[in-house]
Amino acid sequence: MVDLPRKKVGLIACGGEELPSGTLSRVAVRQVLESLRPEDTVTLCLPLFLAGNEQERAFARFYPTIAVDGCDKQCAKRATEKYSAKVAGEIVVDEVLREQGIAVSPEWRRQPDEAGLQAAQHIAERIAAEVDQILGHEHPGPAAPVVEQQEVQATATQATCSCASGIPVTQIRIGQEMIGIVALDPLLTLVHEQAPARDNGLRAKLVQAIKVYNDVPPEAEREYEEALLREYEQRFGSKEA
Repeated sequence: MVDLPRKKVGLIACGGEELPSGTLSRVAVRQVLESLRPEDTVTLCLPLFLAGNEQERAFARFYPTIAVDGCDKQCAKRATEKYSAKVAGEIVVDEVLREQGIAVSPEWRRQPDEAGLQAAQHIAERIAAEVDQILGHEHPGPAAPVVEQQEVQATATQATCSCASGIPVTQIRIGQEMIGIVALDPLLTLVHEQAPARDNGLRAKLVQAIKVYNDVPPEAEREYEEALLREYEQRFGSKEA
């Protein structure tokens, strides 16, 4: 039985430390990761993303990502769309709090008080709703517990990150480029287990399997077929008639 990775949503939070809404974005993301949707989400590190970390960027290219920005500059969204792909969802903390009639206190920049943590909970619930919509889940669930003040500083180190999500990315040559393919090995194994001894349609089956987790441009399907067949034959030998 092939163990395919579970599809998750990446959360990339505002990295700004000069604004209280930046702090609230990170606290809210932690609530989602640890309490509201721990099985459905992972966090992406914005500094690593900007520095060119391939694991972070590959995840956001192939999986839905929600940008949680503190203000309308939307740095997390802009970085994701510049280096990976269009975000599946975007949340601006200032806008959400304005809709809720919640005034932002400058004191929340370093250590949110009880009111600040309640504000973060509103953001967390909005993020969780976006996750459910993206994955097509109905998830009533309990409200997010309020994070204790002394735990706020540990937010970045305790979240589940994309590199620990169990989603492997393999670089292979397709045409003239090296391209990251999500879940290549388990998907090739799945085709191998299902394909007959002689299979005229193997190339098409390989591409269809890869599309479960990867975007394949229509104009590049022939190049993907050749590359995937090469990878398949290296592992299992030829099954084409």
